[in-house]
Amino acid sequence: MRLSAERHGAWPAWLGLLLLWELAGQLRWVGDGALPAPTQVLAQLWQDRADYPSHVWGTVRTAFTGFVLGNLVALGLGLWLVWWPAAQRLMAGVNITLFAMPAIALVPILVIALEGDAPRVVLAAISVYYPTMVATVLGLSHVDERLCDLVQVYGGTRWTTLMRVRWRSGLPTLLSGLRVAAPAAVLGSLLAEFGSGGNAGLGTYLIGSLGRADPPRLWGIGLVATLISGIAYGAVHLLAQRFAGNTVSASTPVGVRGGARRERRAHGLVLAAGSALMPLLLWWGCILLFRALGVSDIVLRSPLGVLEHLLLSEQSADNLQRLTEALAQTLPYALLGMLAGLAVAFALAVAGTLWPWLGQTLLPVSLVTQSMPLVALTPLVVLVFGRGSASMLVVTVSVTFFPAFVTMAQGLALVPPTVLDLVRAYGGGRLRRLQLIALPWSLPYLCAAARLAAPRAFLGVMIAEWLATGTGVGNLLNESRGLLDFGMIWSVAVVAILIAVALTAAVTAVERAVLRRYAMTPPA
Repeated sequence: MRLSAERHGAWPAWLGLLLLWELAGQLRWVGDGALPAPTQVLAQLWQDRADYPSHVWGTVRTAFTGFVLGNLVALGLGLWLVWWPAAQRLMAGVNITLFAMPAIALVPILVIALEGDAPRVVLAAISVYYPTMVATVLGLSHVDERLCDLVQVYGGTRWTTLMRVRWRSGLPTLLSGLRVAAPAAVLGSLLAEFGSGGNAGLGTYLIGSLGRADPPRLWGIGLVATLISGIAYGAVHLLAQRFAGNTVSASTPVGVRGGARRERRAHGLVLAAGSALMPLLLWWGCILLFRALGVSDIVLRSPLGVLEHLLLSEQSADNLQRLTEALAQTLPYALLGMLAGLAVAFALAVAGTLWPWLGQTLLPVSLVTQSMPLVALTPLVVLVFGRGSASMLVVTVSVTFFPAFVTMAQGLALVPPTVLDLVRAYGGGRLRRLQLIALPWSLPYLCAAARLAAPRAFLGVMIAEWLATGTGVGNLLNESRGLLDFGMIWSVAVVAILIAVALTAAVTAVERAVLRRYAMTPPA
């Protein structure tokens, strides 16, 4: 009853936001018409209705293909990682690279190396790999080991345990990962459309509409892309309810078995070295694959080729200077945008906890910013804020705060009511309960939110630079593509990945220190 009342209380706020948007658009309050009214956007959508079927089909087709292929790889690898736990450490370098990799850095390489729809399919597949792989490993690993022991006592094999216990218990978590992966596939396809030069796709349609100074059309394209992402999310959600509605996870906080802790130091060092080498082996494997597909060596660059471009060639000093100057422009905005996004997410999560009706109101608004692909969001931000640093910060905040907000809000919502009731019984108000109980309890979720935000911040700044400001690493990548400077394209891609990985590692190190000192240990 309480949740229902909160939702009913949020409806007036939603209607109020729509009316305020309509008023702001009709009276041209924002950017002299850069924010059109909802009725104007709908009218333009109706006027352009003949343009959308081919573009929508172009995006949906490649996104769906990438979604299927990427998830098949993620599911197969996840099963292997659970079957052989040591492989989790061996593949850690590859997984964190794929997680932290700014997708925009791969677009020029894929477009040059592959033909037709292949770049869009590959980028969509890469975009869905990490969330599905993590969900698979998490769901299949966090199982009460006593159930596995019981199956083995009655003669069950490892395969029987995997399918009868782990798979059934981990299915809800796996389907949750697929829900996250569905919109990610749409984003991956749209990013590749921006550089593929194709004639069908919402990204292509958006690029062709940027120079027309028609805000209602740009907002219409962005909202259609958002609708596709929302439908993809909802479709997987319905499948999850259909196939896992009666499935209950059999996980318990039984901890890690001592065998893993007693791993020999030499074995651990071998796995650590293998983890560092695996991304390089994957890189070489991709080079060999591209060569087998007939891609010229002029386009391809090996690790040694990138090293030569930046340090060993006659032009290396100039190349390194250009890249360093671009990083000096990008990194401050990435760090500032990440901190601002986390601050906004924290403020909204706390506000939603103190006043639940406000959280119910803010969630749909934040969901729009998450579902709307970055490439569709950036031109709209430029219309409102111009081509400057404000646009970069707004884009970065918008792409970092939603996953952080959802993660923080989830942590605050999971605080046991009995613990809060204890503080309430001694006269503690909402703020006191938040300070003494809710924040320390949910600290792991707050740290996880920061870890999620780090690579997204760098991606957001690069896209804003690429499409709006003409500065930094994003612009250098765009210029290099126009000049067919393949050495710089590969160098920018590699350095962008290293920076994003470094940001993620730094946040992870801070997270461990903070949790060790301040986190509240939940009762057994």
